[in-house]
Amino acid sequence: MFLHRHVSKLSNIPWKYKKFAIAQGQKALTDYLHATRCIPYAYADQIAKNSHTALSNLITKLGSFSAPHFPHNLNKFLRYNPINEFEFFFESIGIQPSKFPSLLPHDKFFFSEDATLLNAARVLNEFGFPWDKLGLLYVESACVFRWDASVLKGTLCGFKRYGFCNVQVVGICLAFPFVFDGQKGAEVDALFGDLRVLFGELGLAECVEGKGNSVDDWHEVCRKIRLFYDLNGGSKNIVKLIGGGKNGVGFGVIMEHGEEELVKAAEYFCRFGGKKEEVVRLILEGEELLGLDLETRVVNVLKLLKHFGMSSNGVVDVRKGYAHMLGTVKMGNLPNVMRALGLHEWFFDKIKDGNHRLLVSFVASCADEVPEKGYVVRLKAIHRSRTPTHNMGKLDFLHSIGFGENALTMDVFTKMHGTRGELQRRFDCLLHFGIEFSKVCKMITVHPKILSQNPESLEQKIIFFCQEMGHTVEGLVTFPAFLCFDLENRIKPRYRFHMWVVEKGLSSKNYSIASMVATSNRNFVARTFRIHPAAPKHWFEQFYPSNLPL
Repeated sequence: MFLHRHVSKLSNIPWKYKKFAIAQGQKALTDYLHATRCIPYAYADQIAKNSHTALSNLITKLGSFSAPHFPHNLNKFLRYNPINEFEFFFESIGIQPSKFPSLLPHDKFFFSEDATLLNAARVLNEFGFPWDKLGLLYVESACVFRWDASVLKGTLCGFKRYGFCNVQVVGICLAFPFVFDGQKGAEVDALFGDLRVLFGELGLAECVEGKGNSVDDWHEVCRKIRLFYDLNGGSKNIVKLIGGGKNGVGFGVIMEHGEEELVKAAEYFCRFGGKKEEVVRLILEGEELLGLDLETRVVNVLKLLKHFGMSSNGVVDVRKGYAHMLGTVKMGNLPNVMRALGLHEWFFDKIKDGNHRLLVSFVASCADEVPEKGYVVRLKAIHRSRTPTHNMGKLDFLHSIGFGENALTMDVFTKMHGTRGELQRRFDCLLHFGIEFSKVCKMITVHPKILSQNPESLEQKIIFFCQEMGHTVEGLVTFPAFLCFDLENRIKPRYRFHMWVVEKGLSSKNYSIASMVATSNRNFVARTFRIHPAAPKHWFEQFYPSNLPL
């Protein structure tokens, strides 16, 4: 599949000759690097066979294609047109071409201009590092490729003295490239010490060896350990977390579950606001959680709250204040449902410290819930609409920020305008100014049209509200409609007229923001007359926008 993808890029070559062109290109490049550039054959071959994009670009430069003359034309091109050998090398060790601009040396073209790069790659490869994975080291610890060969060999042998064999050292180094950072000596020593305990004393090595004991096996296991290592803020307590306390409680998680699965689970539970260290413990001690469908399974919010022990008074309060967030929801949206309710930390506190079975038992005990009838009827109408994809995008956005599958959510849906991406950017804009997640959701329920404003308009209004009017963003929570009024033609002129009235001492009454902005033009003018008979004239002459009709 990989070769096919690059073969298809050779648009100047007939399809039936593309594989032939790639094979001949690899042979010519190997011969060029070995015979002309004096690179050992084994490494010239590795570079040629693992640099498909660079090789395809090289072949394309030949122009028109002639099968009988292709090998000769390519050799001739290489003879008179030197290539950037670093491009081929970086791709061959597994670095994506999109990363080349930041990695390619600006003043070098040939390996002969770099005294250490190829030698370091040779030492690593001879030790057991797969050639096409050396890029993992280069991207995170490029310094190792500037080391003298003898120094690099000594460092690798030093890692073995912790009690590891070559294949184990390779897996560790690929997952933790920072072990080559000389400034992290204490951290590296602690890491190898912890891994020695995990692999040796606690027996994780036997589990890996039972799986196959290849470099890929060790690299995979070490990458999963790295995931928990980073989440836990370093090696502190990693032995206890993964292998201690309960007969290697975390070994099953490490050995039986894929890295992508663990990453998704960690990201999911982090969304409830728990500390990363607590999320690590939750996953390692609660392997049953990894068996749950955390994306599509449908649950009822109120039933979950009751199952988790919320008091009857608390449930009543949620019903009254957060009706839009109730009903059925998908598990994938549950973290934001809890954030919208302001209960995300409460939820996480309930399942941490060995109490994960509370969630497991709830999911196991409830059958798939059915949304309320009013929601289902209107959902069918959306599917029959002229733009079902657009409309479902809007509805999915509401569900993604915590709105439940209920008729009230549909009411909000009908009053918003924009694509899912536009709505998300507007929502994120409000969060950016420090309004709490649950309060933004409350604002949307009260005045859905605030999400019909573009982010630039929202930003300008919030800045004016806070900086010129002197209020905090909390004021917008109580009066979200402020964000729907025109800044230049409504908000600014009325506020500045109000300030003029105050400065002149014409009124001692302190009008609320809502009365300043939301009052109709007719009532606003009537109020100015009551303040002072001459005030309306001044309003129209000095503050009333000239582009609006009188």
